[in-house]
Amino acid sequence: MLRRSLILAAAALALAACGQGTEKAADGSAPLIVGATAVPHAEILEFIKPTLAAEGFPIEIKVFNDYVQPNTQLAERRIDANYFQTKPYLDEFNAARGADLITVAGVHVEPLGAYSRRFKTLAELPNGADVAVPNDASSIGRALILLQSAGLIRLKDPTNPLQSVRDIAENPGNLRFRELESATLPRVLDQVDLAVINTNYALDAGLKPKTDALALEGGDSPYVNYLVARPDNQNDPRIQALARALRSQAVKDFIARKYDGAVVPAA
Repeated sequence: MLRRSLILAAAALALAACGQGTEKAADGSAPLIVGATAVPHAEILEFIKPTLAAEGFPIEIKVFNDYVQPNTQLAERRIDANYFQTKPYLDEFNAARGADLITVAGVHVEPLGAYSRRFKTLAELPNGADVAVPNDASSIGRALILLQSAGLIRLKDPTNPLQSVRDIAENPGNLRFRELESATLPRVLDQVDLAVINTNYALDAGLKPKTDALALEGGDSPYVNYLVARPDNQNDPRIQALARALRSQAVKDFIARKYDGAVVPAA
């Protein structure tokens, strides 16, 4: 009888512990796991992490070096949210993977830039120059629009964000395009004449978009970087607290102070 009583007591304690853990998650005290690329997203999250913890909404930052895993792990519920991407990229991921991830809050814009270690101006590019561009559909379209704005090519539809090299109507300089993973573009900069690089990877590689880019998107770029979640957790108090913090004046001031125009707060 004593043994049976001890077993029942242990079971009751285990159930109580499980109940307490659920309550903690429900009231926002369990850490929110947020996926991000290193620069600037994880840096911005680190900046607001103490404030969120003081408000009772601790976050755990999981850093990724690619654009696929943060969405894959969010869809698989291995993380709770992510912060690294534009809406065209998210739309492309959802369509390709049958996912239903959603935007929660627009935070900042990272003006896309074209860089070269061989030339100081675009006018110096030789005929048949090798140009490296991101290979995901949303980023390559954005890169081609930038190159059109710089006068290097003309696209069939200059407003379509999902362009490919097949949509180039005129290529007077006979540019030769190499489509590569976004994260690898800074590493091949010495091997090509020009590379169009996402700003987070450019910053991570020590490039300064404002001074190093030969062509750079303006601050009115529609490619806002979003906090992203799932339909089932978008209204979680922890997600909403994170969204408020990311949109705060304190974060806008931090971005302006730290990135000197390479990252611009969203309107």
